[in-house]
Amino acid sequence: MATDRGALRDLGVTLALSGLGAGLFAVVGMPAPALTGSATAVTLAVLAGLPMRIPTWLRDLCFVTLGLNIGSSVTPDVLRAAATWPLSFAVLAVTLFCSLFASRAVLERGFGYDRTTATLASTPGHLGYVLGLTADMKADIVTISLVQSTRVLFLTLVVPLVVTLLFEPTGATVLPRSVVTPLSLGLLYVAAFALGLVFLKLKLPAAFLLAGMAASAAGHLGEITPGRMPDALAVAALLVMGALIGTRFRGAGMVAFRNCILAGLCITGIALAFALLGATVVMATLGLPIDMLIVAFAPGGVEAMAAIAIQAGLDPTFVAAHHVARLALLTVMIPLLARHTLGKTD
Repeated sequence: MATDRGALRDLGVTLALSGLGAGLFAVVGMPAPALTGSATAVTLAVLAGLPMRIPTWLRDLCFVTLGLNIGSSVTPDVLRAAATWPLSFAVLAVTLFCSLFASRAVLERGFGYDRTTATLASTPGHLGYVLGLTADMKADIVTISLVQSTRVLFLTLVVPLVVTLLFEPTGATVLPRSVVTPLSLGLLYVAAFALGLVFLKLKLPAAFLLAGMAASAAGHLGEITPGRMPDALAVAALLVMGALIGTRFRGAGMVAFRNCILAGLCITGIALAFALLGATVVMATLGLPIDMLIVAFAPGGVEAMAAIAIQAGLDPTFVAAHHVARLALLTVMIPLLARHTLGKTD
């Protein structure tokens, strides 16, 4: 019982700090304050030693809510536009492969990482999957976690800022103007969670986010559940998402953080350079907006990047589809690279 009370207290403090950070960022005019402000506040609290916590049930609820919000933007016009996306996916695959190998070389030669640790730390995404593999391999799990978490936090903070500073606001309304009814919303949540459990069984990446997107898209295309998510729920999901990013630094001392942050920033810079190259190629070939492509190709978390797309008035379906494709590619690539790495070191 005492443990339960302690967990609830930690959760309450985490959410309070998340809201405070979002409020401060909103006051100073930072982009996507609910996401960037909460991530910054909770990260600083974690590094200061405070027990920040986001339980699994709340994480899954957050992902489902984000997925339902993204799925509400799916229309027949979006599906017709998707016919032009395969080339974009192909460019994404090439840049992903080049980014991974360039980052691994930098970590090996510039930071002295062993081949296995460098391979897993340089992977541009799929943190949970990477850490699961790390448990079965001779790699530094603390270093990998810190380097990868630095990537996620940096991109969550920088991508909205870059899009805001370099590009004019789109003024686009990518979500329906009307709000979904309570009955339809309840049906969507039930369907999304049921589908999420199926996706988990199938070991799909971002299972609950994908389930929310699929349930919402089906409901909107069939005109069964018209309308967007209530604003309060959408903002609450962003606050939890930001807090979740911050909690990934739990257990990291300041010394370990300082030693890994430079490595994390270096590989993030490399990944961003290849992402910008890929975005430029697709823009020149397909004529798609460069700001949307930057968010789609940036190697951040699928949930965070899709949320940023909504905040910026960009097509969240396009963005989410590219990040899910990146995770699917990494699901295949990482074990193959890991086996090759072990073969080299044994």
